[in-house]
Amino acid sequence: MNFRSFQVPYAVSEQYNKRAAYFSMEFAIHQPLKIYSGGLGFLAGSHLRSAYELRQNMIGIGILWKYGYYDQTRNQDQTLQPTWMEKIYSFLEDTGIKFQIIIHDHPVWVKAMYLNPETFKTAPLFLLTTDLPENDYVSQTISHRLYDANVSTKIAQFMLLGIGGAKLIDEIGFNPDVYHLNEAHGVSAAFYLLNKFKSVEKVKEHLVFTTHTPEEAGNEKHDIYLCQKMSYFSGISIDEVRKLTGIQDDLFNHSLAALRFARKANGVSRLHGEVSRKMWSHYDGICEIIHITNAQNWRYWADKQLYKAMEEGNDLAFDDRKNYLKRRAFEIVADQTGKLFDPNVLTIVWARRFAGYKRADFLTQNLERFEKLINNPSKPVQIIWAGKPYPVDYPAISQFNNLVHLSKNYKNVAVLIGYELTLSKRLKQAADVWLNNPRVPREASGTSGMTAAMNGAVNFSTDDGWIPEFVNHGNNGFVVPKADYENLSVHDQDNYDLNKMYEILEQQIVPLYYNNFETWRQIMKNGMRDVRFQFDSNRMAHEYYELMYK
Repeated sequence: MNFRSFQVPYAVSEQYNKRAAYFSMEFAIHQPLKIYSGGLGFLAGSHLRSAYELRQNMIGIGILWKYGYYDQTRNQDQTLQPTWMEKIYSFLEDTGIKFQIIIHDHPVWVKAMYLNPETFKTAPLFLLTTDLPENDYVSQTISHRLYDANVSTKIAQFMLLGIGGAKLIDEIGFNPDVYHLNEAHGVSAAFYLLNKFKSVEKVKEHLVFTTHTPEEAGNEKHDIYLCQKMSYFSGISIDEVRKLTGIQDDLFNHSLAALRFARKANGVSRLHGEVSRKMWSHYDGICEIIHITNAQNWRYWADKQLYKAMEEGNDLAFDDRKNYLKRRAFEIVADQTGKLFDPNVLTIVWARRFAGYKRADFLTQNLERFEKLINNPSKPVQIIWAGKPYPVDYPAISQFNNLVHLSKNYKNVAVLIGYELTLSKRLKQAADVWLNNPRVPREASGTSGMTAAMNGAVNFSTDDGWIPEFVNHGNNGFVVPKADYENLSVHDQDNYDLNKMYEILEQQIVPLYYNNFETWRQIMKNGMRDVRFQFDSNRMAHEYYELMYK
Protein backbone atom coordinates (compact mmCIF):
# COMPACT_ATOMS: atom_id res chain seq x y z
CA MET A 1 0.00 0.00 0.00
CA ASN A 2 1.26 3.47 -0.84
CA PHE A 3 1.26 5.67 2.25
CA ARG A 4 2.70 8.69 0.45
CA SER A 5 -0.59 9.96 -1.03
CA PHE A 6 -2.94 8.46 1.50
CA GLN A 7 -6.65 8.09 0.94
CA VAL A 8 -9.09 6.43 3.34
CA PRO A 9 -9.22 2.88 1.89
CA TYR A 10 -13.01 2.54 1.76
CA ALA A 11 -15.76 4.31 -0.18
CA VAL A 12 -16.49 7.53 1.71
CA SER A 13 -20.10 8.56 2.32
CA GLU A 14 -20.96 11.85 0.56
CA GLN A 15 -22.19 13.57 3.75
CA TYR A 16 -18.90 12.81 5.52
CA ASN A 17 -16.43 13.62 2.75
CA LYS A 18 -14.60 16.39 4.64
CA ARG A 19 -11.17 15.07 5.57
CA ALA A 20 -10.64 14.94 9.33
CA ALA A 21 -7.58 13.96 11.39
CA TYR A 22 -8.40 12.95 14.96
CA PHE A 23 -5.55 13.28 17.49
CA SER A 24 -5.73 11.36 20.77
CA MET A 25 -3.14 10.21 23.32
CA GLU A 26 -5.03 6.95 23.73
CA PHE A 27 -7.37 4.72 21.72
CA ALA A 28 -9.21 1.73 23.22
CA ILE A 29 -9.86 -0.09 19.97
CA HIS A 30 -9.83 -3.72 21.06
CA GLN A 31 -8.33 -5.76 23.91
CA PRO A 32 -5.16 -6.86 22.04
CA LEU A 33 -4.06 -3.25 21.40
CA LYS A 34 -3.17 -1.90 24.84
CA ILE A 35 -2.54 1.78 24.18
CA TYR A 36 -5.16 3.31 26.50
CA SER A 37 -5.73 4.07 30.17
CA GLY A 38 -9.41 4.89 30.62
CA GLY A 39 -12.48 6.79 29.50
CA LEU A 40 -10.72 9.09 27.03
CA GLY A 41 -9.40 6.03 25.20
CA PHE A 42 -12.71 4.13 25.35
CA LEU A 43 -14.38 7.16 23.82
CA ALA A 44 -11.76 7.55 21.06
CA GLY A 45 -12.00 3.85 20.22
CA SER A 46 -15.78 4.03 19.85
CA HIS A 47 -15.41 7.18 17.74
CA LEU A 48 -13.12 5.41 15.26
CA ARG A 49 -15.44 2.40 15.09
CA SER A 50 -18.39 4.66 14.27
CA ALA A 51 -16.34 6.61 11.72
CA TYR A 52 -15.79 3.25 9.99
CA GLU A 53 -19.48 2.25 10.20
CA LEU A 54 -20.61 5.60 8.79
CA ARG A 55 -17.84 5.62 6.17
CA GLN A 56 -16.39 8.93 7.31
CA ASN A 57 -13.30 10.43 5.71
CA MET A 58 -11.32 10.35 8.94
CA ILE A 59 -7.96 9.10 10.15
CA GLY A 60 -6.82 8.64 13.75
CA ILE A 61 -3.41 9.80 14.99
CA GLY A 62 -2.06 8.26 18.19
CA ILE A 63 1.06 6.83 19.81
CA LEU A 64 2.27 3.24 19.90
CA TRP A 65 3.05 2.83 23.61
CA LYS A 66 5.71 0.14 23.92
CA TYR A 67 4.66 -0.79 27.47
CA GLY A 68 1.06 0.39 27.19
CA TYR A 69 -0.31 2.21 30.23
CA TYR A 70 0.76 -0.52 32.67
CA ASP A 71 -0.25 -4.07 33.50
CA GLN A 72 -2.19 -4.40 36.71
CA THR A 73 -0.82 -7.30 38.74
CA ARG A 74 -0.81 -8.08 42.46
CA ASN A 75 1.69 -8.20 45.30
CA GLN A 76 1.76 -11.29 47.55
CA ASP A 77 -0.96 -9.83 49.78
CA GLN A 78 -3.25 -9.16 46.76
CA THR A 79 -2.58 -5.40 46.71
CA LEU A 80 -1.83 -3.53 43.50
CA GLN A 81 1.47 -3.98 41.69
CA PRO A 82 1.93 -1.94 38.49
CA THR A 83 4.19 -3.75 36.00
CA TRP A 84 5.38 -2.71 32.55
CA MET A 85 5.61 -5.40 29.88
CA GLU A 86 6.71 -4.90 26.30
CA LYS A 87 3.82 -5.29 23.85
CA ILE A 88 4.18 -6.97 20.46
CA TYR A 89 1.62 -6.32 17.71
CA SER A 90 1.95 -8.44 14.59
CA PHE A 91 -1.26 -6.96 13.14
CA LEU A 92 0.18 -3.43 12.73
CA GLU A 93 1.73 -2.56 9.37
CA ASP A 94 4.99 -0.65 8.99
CA THR A 95 4.24 2.32 6.73
CA GLY A 96 7.92 2.67 5.88
CA ILE A 97 7.58 6.33 6.84
CA LYS A 98 10.25 7.80 9.08
CA PHE A 99 10.91 11.45 9.78
CA GLN A 100 12.49 13.69 12.38
CA ILE A 101 11.01 16.20 14.79
CA ILE A 102 13.00 18.51 17.05
CA ILE A 103 12.71 17.83 20.78
CA HIS A 104 14.97 19.70 23.19
CA ASP A 105 16.92 21.19 20.23
CA HIS A 106 17.72 17.67 19.19
CA PRO A 107 16.43 15.69 16.17
CA VAL A 108 14.34 12.65 17.17
CA TRP A 109 13.39 9.96 14.68
CA VAL A 110 9.71 9.03 14.47
CA LYS A 111 8.27 6.00 12.71
CA ALA A 112 4.60 5.53 11.78
CA MET A 113 2.79 2.21 12.14
CA TYR A 114 -0.66 1.62 10.67
CA LEU A 115 -3.80 -0.15 11.81
CA ASN A 116 -5.76 -1.24 8.77
CA PRO A 117 -9.51 -0.45 8.97
CA GLU A 118 -10.43 -4.07 8.33
CA THR A 119 -8.41 -5.42 11.29
CA PHE A 120 -10.82 -4.22 13.98
CA LYS A 121 -13.39 -2.33 11.87
CA THR A 122 -12.20 1.20 12.62
CA ALA A 123 -11.22 4.29 10.66
CA PRO A 124 -7.53 4.07 9.63
CA LEU A 125 -5.23 4.67 12.61
CA PHE A 126 -1.61 5.83 12.46
CA LEU A 127 0.51 5.19 15.55
CA LEU A 128 3.82 6.98 16.14
CA THR A 129 6.86 5.52 17.87
CA THR A 130 10.30 6.82 18.83
CA ASP A 131 11.45 3.39 20.02
CA LEU A 132 14.00 3.14 17.22
CA PRO A 133 17.70 2.18 17.10
CA GLU A 134 18.46 5.54 15.44
CA ASN A 135 17.46 7.35 18.65
CA ASP A 136 19.40 7.62 21.90
CA TYR A 137 17.82 5.84 24.87
CA VAL A 138 16.13 8.95 26.31
CA SER A 139 14.45 9.67 22.97
CA GLN A 140 13.39 6.04 22.68
CA THR A 141 11.55 6.29 26.01
CA ILE A 142 9.21 9.03 24.74
CA SER A 143 6.82 6.39 23.38
CA HIS A 144 7.35 3.84 26.17
CA ARG A 145 4.69 4.59 28.80
CA LEU A 146 1.38 6.37 28.34
CA TYR A 147 1.27 9.50 30.58
CA ASP A 148 4.85 9.08 31.82
CA ALA A 149 5.32 10.51 35.31
CA ASN A 150 8.46 12.42 34.31
CA VAL A 151 7.46 15.97 33.33
CA SER A 152 9.97 16.36 30.49
CA THR A 153 9.04 12.99 29.04
CA LYS A 154 5.35 13.89 29.22
CA ILE A 155 5.91 17.17 27.36
CA ALA A 156 7.91 15.24 24.76
CA GLN A 157 4.96 12.83 24.43
CA PHE A 158 2.59 15.75 23.83
CA MET A 159 5.01 16.99 21.15
CA LEU A 160 5.19 13.57 19.55
CA LEU A 161 1.40 13.51 19.27
CA GLY A 162 0.93 17.15 18.17
CA ILE A 163 4.00 18.06 16.12
CA GLY A 164 4.73 14.46 15.11
CA GLY A 165 1.11 13.87 14.15
CA ALA A 166 0.84 17.08 12.12
CA LYS A 167 4.12 16.30 10.37
CA LEU A 168 3.00 12.73 9.61
CA ILE A 169 -0.12 14.14 7.93
CA ASP A 170 2.17 16.16 5.63
CA GLU A 171 4.33 13.08 5.00
CA ILE A 172 1.31 11.02 3.89
CA GLY A 173 -0.23 13.91 1.94
CA PHE A 174 -3.62 13.54 3.62
CA ASN A 175 -4.29 17.29 3.72
CA PRO A 176 -7.18 17.37 6.22
CA ASP A 177 -9.88 20.04 6.29
CA VAL A 178 -10.06 19.57 10.06
CA TYR A 179 -7.48 18.80 12.74
CA HIS A 180 -9.51 17.53 15.71
CA LEU A 181 -7.74 17.52 19.09
CA ASN A 182 -9.33 15.04 21.48
CA GLU A 183 -8.21 16.76 24.73
CA ALA A 184 -5.38 19.33 24.72
CA HIS A 185 -2.45 16.89 24.73
CA GLY A 186 -1.80 17.51 21.02
CA VAL A 187 -2.03 21.33 21.01
CA SER A 188 1.65 21.61 19.99
CA ALA A 189 0.23 20.84 16.51
CA ALA A 190 -1.09 24.43 16.46
CA PHE A 191 2.47 25.81 16.54
CA TYR A 192 3.53 23.43 13.77
CA LEU A 193 0.52 24.55 11.71
CA LEU A 194 1.33 28.19 12.41
CA ASN A 195 4.71 27.69 10.74
CA LYS A 196 2.96 25.94 7.88
CA PHE A 197 0.01 28.30 7.28
CA LYS A 198 1.77 31.51 8.39
CA SER A 199 -1.37 32.92 10.03
CA VAL A 200 -3.41 32.33 13.17
CA GLU A 201 -6.63 32.80 11.16
CA LYS A 202 -5.62 29.93 8.87
CA VAL A 203 -4.83 27.68 11.88
CA LYS A 204 -8.24 28.52 13.36
CA GLU A 205 -9.98 27.56 10.15
CA HIS A 206 -8.60 24.05 10.51
CA LEU A 207 -8.54 23.38 14.25
CA VAL A 208 -11.30 22.09 16.55
CA PHE A 209 -10.92 20.98 20.16
CA THR A 210 -12.75 18.64 22.53
CA THR A 211 -12.26 19.29 26.24
CA HIS A 212 -12.94 16.48 28.72
CA THR A 213 -11.90 18.16 31.95
CA PRO A 214 -14.50 20.01 34.04
CA GLU A 215 -12.04 21.50 36.51
CA GLU A 216 -9.19 23.87 35.90
CA ALA A 217 -6.76 21.89 38.04
CA GLY A 218 -7.25 18.90 35.75
CA ASN A 219 -6.06 20.84 32.71
CA GLU A 220 -2.39 20.29 31.95
CA LYS A 221 -0.12 23.25 32.74
CA HIS A 222 3.66 23.25 32.38
CA ASP A 223 6.46 25.73 32.93
CA ILE A 224 6.52 27.85 29.76
CA TYR A 225 10.35 28.06 29.87
CA LEU A 226 10.62 24.28 30.11
CA CYS A 227 8.28 23.99 27.11
CA GLN A 228 10.45 26.48 25.24
CA LYS A 229 13.61 24.56 26.15
CA MET A 230 11.96 21.37 24.88
CA SER A 231 11.26 23.07 21.47
CA TYR A 232 7.52 22.73 22.13
CA PHE A 233 6.68 25.94 20.25
CA SER A 234 8.33 24.91 16.96
CA GLY A 235 10.85 27.75 17.00
CA ILE A 236 8.37 30.51 17.91
CA SER A 237 9.80 32.86 20.60
CA ILE A 238 8.26 33.04 24.08
CA ASP A 239 7.20 36.67 23.50
CA GLU A 240 5.41 35.63 20.34
CA VAL A 241 3.84 32.62 22.13
CA ARG A 242 2.56 34.96 24.84
CA LYS A 243 1.10 37.27 22.21
CA LEU A 244 -0.55 34.38 20.34
CA THR A 245 -1.97 32.55 23.36
CA GLY A 246 -2.58 35.45 25.74
CA ILE A 247 -0.76 33.50 28.46
CA GLN A 248 1.15 36.07 30.51
CA ASP A 249 2.25 34.03 33.53
CA ASP A 250 4.92 31.33 33.56
CA LEU A 251 2.58 28.35 33.24
CA PHE A 252 1.64 27.25 29.76
CA ASN A 253 -1.99 26.13 29.99
CA HIS A 254 -2.53 23.60 27.18
CA SER A 255 -6.35 23.78 27.26
CA LEU A 256 -6.40 27.58 27.26
CA ALA A 257 -4.06 27.61 24.26
CA ALA A 258 -6.30 25.09 22.49
CA LEU A 259 -9.39 27.23 23.20
CA ARG A 260 -7.64 30.25 21.69
CA PHE A 261 -6.29 28.44 18.61
CA ALA A 262 -9.45 26.48 17.76
CA ARG A 263 -12.36 27.89 15.77
CA LYS A 264 -14.76 25.82 17.90
CA ALA A 265 -14.62 23.60 20.96
CA ASN A 266 -17.00 21.22 22.67
CA GLY A 267 -17.69 19.79 26.10
CA VAL A 268 -18.72 16.14 26.27
CA SER A 269 -22.18 16.34 27.84
CA ARG A 270 -24.84 19.03 28.09
CA LEU A 271 -23.90 19.68 31.73
CA HIS A 272 -20.18 19.70 30.92
CA GLY A 273 -20.81 22.23 28.14
CA GLU A 274 -22.41 24.55 30.72
CA VAL A 275 -19.63 23.93 33.25
CA SER A 276 -16.93 24.60 30.61
CA ARG A 277 -18.50 27.84 29.36
CA LYS A 278 -18.72 29.08 32.94
CA MET A 279 -15.23 27.87 33.82
CA TRP A 280 -13.51 29.61 30.88
CA SER A 281 -15.81 32.66 30.74
CA HIS A 282 -13.33 34.96 32.52
CA TYR A 283 -10.73 34.40 29.77
CA ASP A 284 -10.93 36.51 26.65
CA GLY A 285 -10.25 35.42 23.09
CA ILE A 286 -11.50 31.87 23.47
CA CYS A 287 -13.62 30.15 20.84
CA GLU A 288 -17.27 29.14 21.15
CA ILE A 289 -17.81 26.06 23.36
CA ILE A 290 -20.77 23.85 22.43
CA HIS A 291 -21.50 20.34 23.67
CA ILE A 292 -21.59 16.97 21.95
CA THR A 293 -22.47 14.28 24.45
CA ASN A 294 -20.08 11.35 24.48
CA ALA A 295 -21.37 7.97 23.35
CA GLN A 296 -20.15 4.41 22.90
CA ASN A 297 -20.26 2.05 19.94
CA TRP A 298 -23.36 -0.12 20.24
CA ARG A 299 -22.19 -2.71 17.72
CA TYR A 300 -19.01 -3.35 19.70
CA TRP A 301 -20.41 -3.18 23.23
CA ALA A 302 -24.03 -4.39 23.31
CA ASP A 303 -25.08 -7.96 24.02
CA LYS A 304 -27.09 -8.70 20.86
CA GLN A 305 -28.87 -11.77 22.30
CA LEU A 306 -30.21 -9.73 25.20
CA TYR A 307 -31.57 -7.19 22.71
CA LYS A 308 -33.04 -9.95 20.54
CA ALA A 309 -34.91 -11.47 23.52
CA MET A 310 -36.15 -8.01 24.47
CA GLU A 311 -37.37 -7.23 20.95
CA GLU A 312 -39.17 -10.59 20.73
CA GLY A 313 -40.79 -9.97 24.12
CA ASN A 314 -39.37 -13.31 25.31
CA ASP A 315 -38.85 -12.70 29.04
CA LEU A 316 -37.76 -16.27 29.68
CA ALA A 317 -34.95 -15.99 27.11
CA PHE A 318 -34.12 -12.49 28.39
CA ASP A 319 -33.71 -13.64 32.01
CA ASP A 320 -31.85 -16.74 30.91
CA ARG A 321 -29.37 -14.72 28.86
CA LYS A 322 -28.66 -12.23 31.66
CA ASN A 323 -28.21 -15.14 34.07
CA TYR A 324 -25.73 -16.75 31.67
CA LEU A 325 -23.79 -13.47 31.26
CA LYS A 326 -23.51 -13.17 35.04
CA ARG A 327 -22.38 -16.80 35.44
CA ARG A 328 -19.70 -16.36 32.78
CA ALA A 329 -18.35 -13.18 34.40
CA PHE A 330 -18.38 -14.79 37.84
CA GLU A 331 -15.87 -17.36 36.59
CA ILE A 332 -13.40 -14.47 36.32
CA VAL A 333 -14.26 -13.44 39.89
CA ALA A 334 -13.69 -17.00 41.10
CA ASP A 335 -10.45 -17.31 39.16
CA GLN A 336 -9.01 -14.07 40.56
CA THR A 337 -10.33 -14.14 44.13
CA GLY A 338 -11.47 -17.68 44.95
CA LYS A 339 -14.98 -16.39 45.64
CA LEU A 340 -18.05 -18.06 44.16
CA PHE A 341 -20.70 -15.50 43.28
CA ASP A 342 -24.33 -16.46 42.71
CA PRO A 343 -26.05 -15.30 39.47
CA ASN A 344 -29.40 -15.10 41.30
CA VAL A 345 -28.11 -12.51 43.76
CA LEU A 346 -28.35 -8.75 43.14
CA THR A 347 -24.89 -7.74 41.92
CA ILE A 348 -23.55 -4.19 42.24
CA VAL A 349 -20.46 -3.27 40.21
CA TRP A 350 -18.25 -0.18 40.56
CA ALA A 351 -15.60 -0.31 37.82
CA ARG A 352 -13.72 2.54 36.11
CA ARG A 353 -10.52 4.52 36.55
CA PHE A 354 -9.71 5.07 40.23
CA ALA A 355 -9.50 8.83 40.87
CA GLY A 356 -10.30 10.80 44.00
CA TYR A 357 -13.44 12.57 42.78
CA LYS A 358 -14.95 9.27 41.52
CA ARG A 359 -15.10 8.07 45.16
CA ALA A 360 -14.52 4.35 44.54
CA ASP A 361 -14.85 3.33 48.17
CA PHE A 362 -17.86 5.58 48.80
CA LEU A 363 -20.27 2.88 50.02
CA THR A 364 -17.74 1.66 52.59
CA GLN A 365 -17.56 5.07 54.26
CA ASN A 366 -20.52 4.07 56.41
CA LEU A 367 -19.38 0.62 57.45
CA GLU A 368 -22.46 -0.07 59.54
CA ARG A 369 -24.82 0.46 56.60
CA PHE A 370 -22.42 -1.31 54.25
CA GLU A 371 -22.47 -4.44 56.44
CA LYS A 372 -26.23 -4.26 56.79
CA LEU A 373 -26.50 -4.12 52.98
CA ILE A 374 -24.23 -7.05 52.21
CA ASN A 375 -25.14 -9.25 55.18
CA ASN A 376 -28.90 -9.28 54.61
CA PRO A 377 -29.81 -13.01 54.47
CA SER A 378 -33.24 -12.54 52.85
CA LYS A 379 -32.14 -9.98 50.22
CA PRO A 380 -28.45 -10.73 49.57
CA VAL A 381 -26.15 -8.38 47.66
CA GLN A 382 -22.77 -8.98 45.96
CA ILE A 383 -20.32 -6.19 45.16
CA ILE A 384 -17.44 -6.11 42.67
CA TRP A 385 -14.82 -3.35 42.34
CA ALA A 386 -12.33 -2.98 39.51
CA GLY A 387 -10.29 -0.24 37.87
CA LYS A 388 -6.80 1.10 37.32
CA PRO A 389 -5.44 4.00 39.35
CA TYR A 390 -2.74 6.10 37.70
CA PRO A 391 0.48 4.27 38.67
CA VAL A 392 1.85 7.18 40.71
CA ASP A 393 -1.49 8.37 42.15
CA TYR A 394 -0.72 7.07 45.62
CA PRO A 395 -4.03 8.10 47.27
CA ALA A 396 -5.95 6.23 44.54
CA ILE A 397 -3.65 3.19 44.88
CA SER A 398 -4.16 3.15 48.63
CA GLN A 399 -7.92 3.39 48.07
CA PHE A 400 -7.67 0.34 45.80
CA ASN A 401 -5.56 -1.53 48.36
CA ASN A 402 -7.91 -0.66 51.24
CA LEU A 403 -10.77 -2.18 49.27
CA VAL A 404 -8.67 -5.30 48.66
CA HIS A 405 -8.06 -5.67 52.41
CA LEU A 406 -11.72 -4.97 53.18
CA SER A 407 -12.87 -7.57 50.64
CA LYS A 408 -10.95 -10.28 52.51
CA ASN A 409 -13.57 -10.08 55.27
CA TYR A 410 -16.52 -11.00 53.04
CA LYS A 411 -17.19 -13.81 50.62
CA ASN A 412 -19.58 -11.62 48.58
CA VAL A 413 -17.17 -8.68 48.00
CA ALA A 414 -14.46 -8.87 45.32
CA VAL A 415 -11.79 -6.54 43.90
CA LEU A 416 -10.53 -7.46 40.43
CA ILE A 417 -7.42 -6.46 38.50
CA GLY A 418 -6.91 -6.09 34.75
CA TYR A 419 -9.70 -3.61 34.03
CA GLU A 420 -9.31 -3.30 30.27
CA LEU A 421 -11.82 -3.67 27.42
CA THR A 422 -12.61 -7.36 27.89
CA LEU A 423 -13.04 -7.26 31.66
CA SER A 424 -15.01 -4.04 31.28
CA LYS A 425 -17.49 -5.76 28.98
CA ARG A 426 -17.76 -8.82 31.25
CA LEU A 427 -18.38 -6.71 34.35
CA LYS A 428 -21.10 -4.73 32.61
CA GLN A 429 -22.72 -8.04 31.73
CA ALA A 430 -22.30 -9.19 35.34
CA ALA A 431 -23.88 -6.09 36.83
CA ASP A 432 -27.49 -5.75 37.88
CA VAL A 433 -26.63 -2.30 39.22
CA TRP A 434 -23.89 -0.19 37.62
CA LEU A 435 -22.81 2.11 40.45
CA ASN A 436 -21.37 5.53 39.64
CA ASN A 437 -20.89 8.12 42.37
CA PRO A 438 -18.60 10.98 41.31
CA ARG A 439 -18.71 14.30 43.11
CA VAL A 440 -21.01 16.54 41.05
CA PRO A 441 -20.07 18.36 38.74
CA ARG A 442 -16.61 16.87 38.36
CA GLU A 443 -17.37 14.08 35.88
CA ALA A 444 -17.36 15.53 32.36
CA SER A 445 -19.29 12.63 30.87
CA GLY A 446 -18.51 9.25 32.44
CA THR A 447 -19.47 6.90 29.62
CA SER A 448 -19.14 3.53 31.39
CA GLY A 449 -22.82 3.54 32.31
CA MET A 450 -23.78 3.68 28.62
CA THR A 451 -22.10 0.38 27.82
CA ALA A 452 -23.46 -1.05 31.09
CA ALA A 453 -27.01 -0.24 29.95
CA MET A 454 -26.25 -1.91 26.59
CA ASN A 455 -25.72 -5.12 28.59
CA GLY A 456 -28.83 -4.98 30.77
CA ALA A 457 -27.27 -3.29 33.81
CA VAL A 458 -29.35 -0.64 35.59
CA ASN A 459 -27.55 2.65 36.17
CA PHE A 460 -27.46 4.07 39.69
CA SER A 461 -25.56 7.33 39.79
CA THR A 462 -25.11 10.79 41.20
CA ASP A 463 -26.56 13.33 38.76
CA ASP A 464 -23.40 14.15 36.82
CA GLY A 465 -21.95 13.94 33.30
CA TRP A 466 -24.29 12.28 30.80
CA ILE A 467 -26.70 11.05 33.51
CA PRO A 468 -29.00 14.16 33.50
CA GLU A 469 -29.62 13.47 29.79
CA PHE A 470 -30.46 9.82 30.38
CA VAL A 471 -31.78 8.68 33.73
CA ASN A 472 -35.49 8.95 34.44
CA HIS A 473 -35.54 7.85 38.08
CA GLY A 474 -37.31 4.56 38.65
CA ASN A 475 -38.06 4.21 34.94
CA ASN A 476 -34.73 3.43 33.24
CA GLY A 477 -32.31 3.79 36.17
CA PHE A 478 -31.85 5.49 39.54
CA VAL A 479 -30.27 8.83 40.35
CA VAL A 480 -29.36 10.74 43.51
CA PRO A 481 -31.39 13.98 43.42
CA LYS A 482 -29.13 17.02 43.12
CA ALA A 483 -28.58 19.15 46.20
CA ASP A 484 -27.38 22.75 46.15
CA TYR A 485 -23.82 21.48 45.73
CA GLU A 486 -22.31 24.89 45.07
CA ASN A 487 -23.10 25.96 48.63
CA LEU A 488 -22.11 22.70 50.34
CA SER A 489 -18.65 21.88 51.66
CA VAL A 490 -17.06 18.72 50.23
CA HIS A 491 -17.74 17.01 53.56
CA ASP A 492 -21.44 17.94 53.51
CA GLN A 493 -21.75 16.99 49.85
CA ASP A 494 -20.30 13.55 50.59
CA ASN A 495 -22.61 13.10 53.56
CA TYR A 496 -25.67 14.09 51.58
CA ASP A 497 -24.80 11.84 48.61
CA LEU A 498 -23.94 8.84 50.79
CA ASN A 499 -27.12 9.12 52.79
CA LYS A 500 -29.25 9.40 49.65
CA MET A 501 -27.45 6.47 47.99
CA TYR A 502 -28.15 4.20 50.93
CA GLU A 503 -31.77 5.36 51.11
CA ILE A 504 -32.31 4.51 47.44
CA LEU A 505 -30.50 1.17 47.75
CA GLU A 506 -32.30 0.11 50.94
CA GLN A 507 -35.77 1.40 50.13
CA GLN A 508 -35.99 1.13 46.33
CA ILE A 509 -33.36 -0.90 44.47
CA VAL A 510 -32.91 -3.97 46.70
CA PRO A 511 -36.62 -4.47 47.51
CA LEU A 512 -37.61 -3.99 43.86
CA TYR A 513 -35.12 -6.58 42.62
CA TYR A 514 -36.34 -9.22 45.08
CA ASN A 515 -40.05 -8.37 45.49
CA ASN A 516 -41.03 -7.17 42.04
CA PHE A 517 -38.68 -8.56 39.42
CA GLU A 518 -41.21 -7.86 36.63
CA THR A 519 -40.76 -4.13 37.24
CA TRP A 520 -36.99 -4.54 37.61
CA ARG A 521 -36.83 -6.27 34.24
CA GLN A 522 -38.83 -3.44 32.69
CA ILE A 523 -36.35 -0.89 34.07
CA MET A 524 -33.50 -2.92 32.52
CA LYS A 525 -35.26 -2.93 29.16
CA ASN A 526 -36.10 0.78 29.30
CA GLY A 527 -32.42 1.53 29.91
CA MET A 528 -31.39 -0.71 27.00
CA ARG A 529 -33.88 1.03 24.71
CA ASP A 530 -33.05 4.57 25.79
CA VAL A 531 -29.29 4.08 25.41
CA ARG A 532 -29.56 2.34 22.04
CA PHE A 533 -29.62 5.31 19.65
CA GLN A 534 -29.18 8.44 21.74
CA PHE A 535 -25.90 7.19 23.23
CA ASP A 536 -24.57 5.11 20.32
CA SER A 537 -21.37 6.69 19.01
CA ASN A 538 -22.80 6.75 15.46
CA ARG A 539 -24.95 9.66 16.67
CA MET A 540 -21.88 11.30 18.19
CA ALA A 541 -19.64 10.80 15.13
CA HIS A 542 -22.42 12.27 12.97
CA GLU A 543 -22.74 15.31 15.27
CA TYR A 544 -19.00 16.01 15.08
CA TYR A 545 -19.31 16.32 11.30
CA GLU A 546 -22.48 18.42 11.51
CA LEU A 547 -21.61 20.69 14.43
CA MET A 548 -17.80 20.86 14.52
CA TYR A 549 -16.31 20.07 11.11
CA LYS A 550 -18.65 21.97 8.80
